[in-house]
Amino acid sequence: MVSRPDSSNDFSGEAETVVQAGVVHGGIHLHRAQHVFTAPRQLPLSPSGFVNREADLLKLDRFFVARPGSREQGRMPVGVSTVSGPPGIGKTAMAVHWAHRVRSEFPDGDLYIDMQGFGPGSPLSAEAVLEAFLRALNVRPDNIPETLTGRAALFRSLLNGKRVLLLIDNATSSAQVRHLIPGSHQCFTLVTSRNTLSGLVVREGALPVTLDVLSAEESVLLLSELMGHERIAAEAEIAQQVAQLCGHLPLALRVVAERAVNRPQLSLADLVDELDGEQRRLDGLASAEDELSDTRAVFSWSYQALPPELMRTFRLIGLHEGADIGLGAAAALIGVNVGEATRQLRALVGVHLLQETTTNRFQLHALLRSYSRERVLAEETQAERLQAVRRSLSWYLLTADRARSALLPFFPSIPLVPPGHLDLADEFENGRQAMSWFDTERPNLLVAMRQATDFGQFDIGWKLAFVTTGFFELRSYWEEWESNHRSGLAAAASLGDSFGEAVNMQMLGDVAWRRGRFDEAISNYRRAAEISRNLSVSWIEGFALRGEGLVWEEQGNFHAASEMFTSALLIFRSDGQRRGEGMSLLSLGKCAHALNDPTQAVALGTAAVRIFDEIDDAWTSAWGRLALAISLTAVEADLDAMAQLRRACETFRLFEDHHSEAEALVLLAELYGRSGDVTHAQTCRRRAAELYEILGDSRAAEMWASMEDMEAGG
Repeated sequence: MVSRPDSSNDFSGEAETVVQAGVVHGGIHLHRAQHVFTAPRQLPLSPSGFVNREADLLKLDRFFVARPGSREQGRMPVGVSTVSGPPGIGKTAMAVHWAHRVRSEFPDGDLYIDMQGFGPGSPLSAEAVLEAFLRALNVRPDNIPETLTGRAALFRSLLNGKRVLLLIDNATSSAQVRHLIPGSHQCFTLVTSRNTLSGLVVREGALPVTLDVLSAEESVLLLSELMGHERIAAEAEIAQQVAQLCGHLPLALRVVAERAVNRPQLSLADLVDELDGEQRRLDGLASAEDELSDTRAVFSWSYQALPPELMRTFRLIGLHEGADIGLGAAAALIGVNVGEATRQLRALVGVHLLQETTTNRFQLHALLRSYSRERVLAEETQAERLQAVRRSLSWYLLTADRARSALLPFFPSIPLVPPGHLDLADEFENGRQAMSWFDTERPNLLVAMRQATDFGQFDIGWKLAFVTTGFFELRSYWEEWESNHRSGLAAAASLGDSFGEAVNMQMLGDVAWRRGRFDEAISNYRRAAEISRNLSVSWIEGFALRGEGLVWEEQGNFHAASEMFTSALLIFRSDGQRRGEGMSLLSLGKCAHALNDPTQAVALGTAAVRIFDEIDDAWTSAWGRLALAISLTAVEADLDAMAQLRRACETFRLFEDHHSEAEALVLLAELYGRSGDVTHAQTCRRRAAELYEILGDSRAAEMWASMEDMEAGG
């Protein structure tokens, strides 16, 4: 229902904004069509107050440092290392700390990914991670291969000869990360895991670092850094007992130290008595396989000291299955306004029961998440848990719809869910702000889709797929786009909601069309049209008919395409859907042009552009002008065509739609050349070549070659 960024760049639905290329960092090498390498900088913030682990850090240094005087100088002796150990041991903190220590040695960037191998949701797949890495390296979505082997090969090719640091966090197995490792020893890959990843050691030659709990001396040193050297020195022997009750785990030591700092009147001896008493009370919950056995007493001791509202907030946060959570979603989950949520979350951060990873975004450590979920299952009823999750899902649905409205203001709206007392953000100011929100929340939106199914919130599930469809299509997240609508269709079917089925079937038609599965696309469109006719929902039928027309047009059957576009036009006109009417007219004009009726093509294109101007749909008006200009050249109205193209270029530039601007510039250059204005023709070609270069499009080479030919012939 949005756009297709190929040579036709046609639309089957309601879109205003298209994919926007980001800022290009680094050099642009002109006269050759090649990938413009972007140096990513993705490392998380270095952990504050990091101490100890000197022996392990030195071991990583030895793996990394090049051997002076050898032929291999300037290369790492080994390209892969692993850091393994039990939860709470400090793997991520040490890996991030070390990565920042050597970051300057990698001028071509650093990549970071949390594989989410030990969270409540599904671990990330290698395919998904490679897509994220390739996008970060400035690869156009359309140029990312669909297969795992294809993505891995492209990734290795891009990093060949580069010095890039990769930090792969929380991996579950060697197989999960094997395809993410560059083939060049000039890169260095550091992988953290609870497991030993012996497969990487055997096959990839990874050098392992296995973390143990801190020694008694290191534990006391950490307590000294956190609680004050004088306080620890005064009760040194008892401090060792505190460390022992914390299992010598950095996370537990930090939690205990934070609470002790807030209770300066509490002696270390009293602290030991409290912790020991809590341990004895909870001994029955521990087992050899229990990951919380070494920390439950510490967490419980700190948790029980919280005010009731903070206890409730801590346990409800455990219901969120995403890697992090923002203030708005957290407020909805807790059932308070954003201001109160901010106060409560920051209070939990203050006692080390929550982390603020970036401004106003929060995360539970894996062990604390386990404890939080343990508490929420024990202390909240099933109904209370369900209500909290539904509030959260409703917030994502309603906020995503507001972002959709800013991003795609002409996209059809559907009835959603009552907002109740949710504290929703103000309207998004523009499409760029909305796209930024979508980019940030994409992982959580995917989690929300899964939770909607798991918790039986099927109405939210199918509607969430609908309100996010424009984003996933515009950003070219093909697999996620399709998966969402398959889940949405199943959710609607579970409810017996025919309208939801029709909507998601229509979108699945777009999915199949975009992915070249034409028979499936036609089947989906026809099924959507059939359901919508029974429901008398004309706009779905109109877009389904137009979608089928686009399939026929792409296959070169312009007569069949025109029949479908005409049927869609009649429906849109009868329903007052002006943008649908304009899009149908535009498509009919393109078919008329293809069938050698340029006069009719100009008339239809002019009518379409007039509608887009009247409804103030700037981007679609620009695209209509581009199509109209092509028809105008066929009737030798070159001056009119040039005027249309200049206006189109201005709009495409405003929307940072590099692809469409380049298409318009190529045609404009041709028309300038035909008129004898070589200077303006070369200017347009140069700008088009630069844009194609940015996009990694092979047509850049053609443009530079044509310019050189013109200069040689001049």
